[in-house]
Amino acid sequence: MLNLSPNNKSSFSLKNLTAINRVESKSTSKKIKRTMYALLIILLIILFLPWTQNIQSTGKVSTLRPEQKPQTINTVISGKVEKWFVKDGDRVKKGDTILYISEIKDEYFDPNLIGRTEQQLKNKELSVVSYSDKIRNLDVRVDALIDQGRLKLQQAKLKLTQTQLKYKTDSIEFHTAELNLKIADDQYHRFEKLVKDGYKSQTELETRKLTLQRTQANVVATQQKMLQSRNDILDARVELSAIESKFRDEVSKAESDKFTALSSMYDAEVDVTKLQGKVANYSIRNGMYYVLAPQDGIVTKVLSSGIGETIKQGQPIATIMPSVYDLVVEMYVKPVDLPIISVGNKVRIQFDGWPAIVFSGWPNSSFGTFEGEVFAVDNFADEQGNFRVLISPDKKGKPWPDALRVGGGANAMILLKDVPIGYELWRLINGFPPQFYKQKTSTKKAEK
Repeated sequence: MLNLSPNNKSSFSLKNLTAINRVESKSTSKKIKRTMYALLIILLIILFLPWTQNIQSTGKVSTLRPEQKPQTINTVISGKVEKWFVKDGDRVKKGDTILYISEIKDEYFDPNLIGRTEQQLKNKELSVVSYSDKIRNLDVRVDALIDQGRLKLQQAKLKLTQTQLKYKTDSIEFHTAELNLKIADDQYHRFEKLVKDGYKSQTELETRKLTLQRTQANVVATQQKMLQSRNDILDARVELSAIESKFRDEVSKAESDKFTALSSMYDAEVDVTKLQGKVANYSIRNGMYYVLAPQDGIVTKVLSSGIGETIKQGQPIATIMPSVYDLVVEMYVKPVDLPIISVGNKVRIQFDGWPAIVFSGWPNSSFGTFEGEVFAVDNFADEQGNFRVLISPDKKGKPWPDALRVGGGANAMILLKDVPIGYELWRLINGFPPQFYKQKTSTKKAEK
């Protein structure tokens, strides 16, 4: 019942309840209020304190240059292990002997292989010299044949000229004889007419007849002589052509012998080159029986063991860590953080094995961390979609520990902009990336 009727009066009262009276009698003390107000003020102050934005990631210690990374020593040739000169943990210098192997290929078993090959090389070189002398002699012979042919041709041409001049002389004599014959014939006919008229005697006519006959005989003789001269011209021309053909053939034969000698000399030179390559290869191969250290370092692990074990060409036999190396830290960041990372960003690094107290938002208050800076950022992602960032020591900061070794772990924080803690909480609640900015550098114009 609600006891709503005005006539319904009850003697029940809240003042009779002990628990209610105890609660109502309590009042909030001023000390608690002050404490709450102080906590609120401290919280507001904390929200305005500076906080260094950073990108945290894990990584490992590595080296900056490729030749400073741990290297595997391989054998260039196949062989059988004869003797080890090092063991795990030994410190070696460049050129120190690590392993000695012996030959296993039958074509290199001859202990005097290099000497025999050098002797073959000398014989081939002498063959080249012989061919060179032969070519030189053939050149001399060709020059002599050319000179001799030139003289013979001049002699033949002179003989041809002489026969031509003789032919002209005989032709003149023949024409003179013909003219004499005509004169003698005219005189005979005139005398014959004078004899008939009685002016000349028969004896004079017979004398003229005898002269005519002699003149006719002279014409035949001079004609025969002229034809003989013409025949001599033809013989001289044939002889000239034969001399040209003969010496041309002799010169061609000598030059053919020269070219044959040249071809043989070139073949011998090719053989000399091949033998020189073999001698060099054999000498280099003899030096490869001893496997040497490529640089100063420490032998970290021997991969091939035992005496008499056969190793293949290119097989790794040991690993070596260089003594001198420049350390860097490799860390991987997500693609969302890549645009705000640039070369030169300051980094705080905590190495495995070195105790540290780290305040991510207050790097200057951290203890046991080391300074670094971003040295390079890859332009492509790895298989997991992350980007590699290389961190080198900060030259102005505390040097990294000397006991660091390649492959050790590290936790890195790339430092970004300083913002209030309240802004950082608001950014984290909303899932925004760190604030991206670049410092402006003041430039001065050059004075003329």
